[in-house]
Amino acid sequence: YTKYKLLMLDNIMKIRLLITGGTIDKVYNQSNGELEFDQTHFPDMITKARVEVDLLIEELLLIDSLDMVDADRELIVEKCTKCEEKHILITHGTDTMCETAKLLGESSIDKTIVLFGSMVPYAVNGSDAFFNFGCALGSVQLLKAGVYIAMNGRAGKKHGQGTVTWPNGYIYVGEFQNSKWH
Repeated sequence: YTKYKLLMLDNIMKIRLLITGGTIDKVYNQSNGELEFDQTHFPDMITKARVEVDLLIEELLLIDSLDMVDADRELIVEKCTKCEEKHILITHGTDTMCETAKLLGESSIDKTIVLFGSMVPYAVNGSDAFFNFGCALGSVQLLKAGVYIAMNGRAGKKHGQGTVTWPNGYIYVGEFQNSKWH
């Protein structure tokens, strides 16, 4: 490497990936026919995607967002506040993603935070997990400081209960359910 290339390598954006669970990390249990957690799929997803950014993975929780309590959300806020990275991705279940995004927004953290998840587990054929991860990873590098939700090819800024502003200026009021904003 030349001196110039070494300087460039030292200036690579560092991104923190906080794992909290949600459908994206569930697996199908053939014994009982239910979706449950085993371990995160993100090391495999990152390898398959050939991610070349400096991504630091931290598993906080591995739970369904419907089981998330205030203490879990406070942990997420604390980790976002205390980590040195200015760009943060958070895996999250879609059922209560807006609640966590709202709390993060109210915390006035001067970082770019993007929450994402999936409607179908990564381990299931035809999942939207890989696409949503890619969308979130690209978004966190391009958006200015704020709290965003990235799902299905869109990255919108979360503010207020059920209100998301997409980059084209369109303000959407509703909740994310069944793969669509309602």
